[in-house]
Amino acid sequence: MSKLTHLDDQGAARMVDVGDKSVTQREAIAEGRILMDRKTLDMILDGEHPKGDVLAVARVAGIMAAKKTHDLIPLCHALNLSSVKLAFTPQQEPSSVHIEARCRLSGQTGVEMEALTAVSVAALTLYDMCKAVDKGMEITGLRLLEKKGGRSGHWQAG
Repeated sequence: MSKLTHLDDQGAARMVDVGDKSVTQREAIAEGRILMDRKTLDMILDGEHPKGDVLAVARVAGIMAAKKTHDLIPLCHALNLSSVKLAFTPQQEPSSVHIEARCRLSGQTGVEMEALTAVSVAALTLYDMCKAVDKGMEITGLRLLEKKGGRSGHWQAG
C-alpha cells in the first residue's frame, strides 16, 4: 500500500509539491449515471423539458466544474486543462443518463479529480434542472475509468 501523499512528516494535511515531477501528457476518464423516471427521460429526449436543453446546460456545468476543481476540492492543484469533453448517453433500461468525462493536459499532476468533478457536477445539474418533475432521481456509479500519464503510468478499471 502506498503512503498517502497529502500528509507531511508530522501527519498534517498539505498540498503535494509537484515541482520536481516531469511534464507529461495526462488524461483521465470518469463516469457516473443519473437514474430517473421514464417520463423524465422522455421529456429530455423529446426536447420538451420546460427548462430547455438540460443536457447542454449540464455539459457546460461539467466543463466549468472541471476547470474549477481546485476551488472545490481542498489541496488540489490549479490546472491548465487542455481539453474537457463530456458525453451523455441516454439509456432506456434502467431509465437513466450515463455521463462520461474526459480531461487532458500536459503537466506535472494528474486530472482524475477534474474528470470526477465534471461528472459529479453534470449529474447534479441534471438533478437540479429536472427535480421539479422528478425528485426521486438518483446519482450513482461515480468512478474513475482510466488514467494515463505520470509516474504511475496507465491504469484502467477492471
